[in-house]
Amino acid sequence: MAAVLCPRETSSTTVATFVDTNILVYAEDRDAGSKHTIARDLVGDLWRSEQGVLSVQVLQEFFVTVTRKMPRPLAPGGALAIVEQYLTWRVVENTGDLLLAAIRSASDLRVSFWDALILEAARMARCDRLWTEDLNHGRRIGELLIVNPFLPHSPPAGGAGG
Repeated sequence: MAAVLCPRETSSTTVATFVDTNILVYAEDRDAGSKHTIARDLVGDLWRSEQGVLSVQVLQEFFVTVTRKMPRPLAPGGALAIVEQYLTWRVVENTGDLLLAAIRSASDLRVSFWDALILEAARMARCDRLWTEDLNHGRRIGELLIVNPFLPHSPPAGGAGG
């Protein structure tokens, strides 16, 4: 599929937004500079709009990353408390159907299996957009728009609500 540039959005309607692991990690990593600020604001907007969507995979990766891979890792108990809060969002479970869809998509879309699992979780949750820095900004896959909020031409973090 050809990439489609993401126009700046001006609508005030809310859209279901799937959040990839890196956004959640940057929201907690105070050493991440401007990425921390952008991610923190984006996640805050999603809390207020109640439009945030995650998957079990995202939460697993988040826990491992913030407790083991950040320069100043979080204590496991603190990370657990954050995961428990995120479990109040819409969370896509790992299922056999999700697994099979991701296996097919990895080949069809020419992305890694793990990225395909994220894409398929977002699609199964009927999200309008996926916030990530790991995939091609502006690409549309069906109704799903991939947005890298750290690029200068991305909608502002407040764009989570439109």
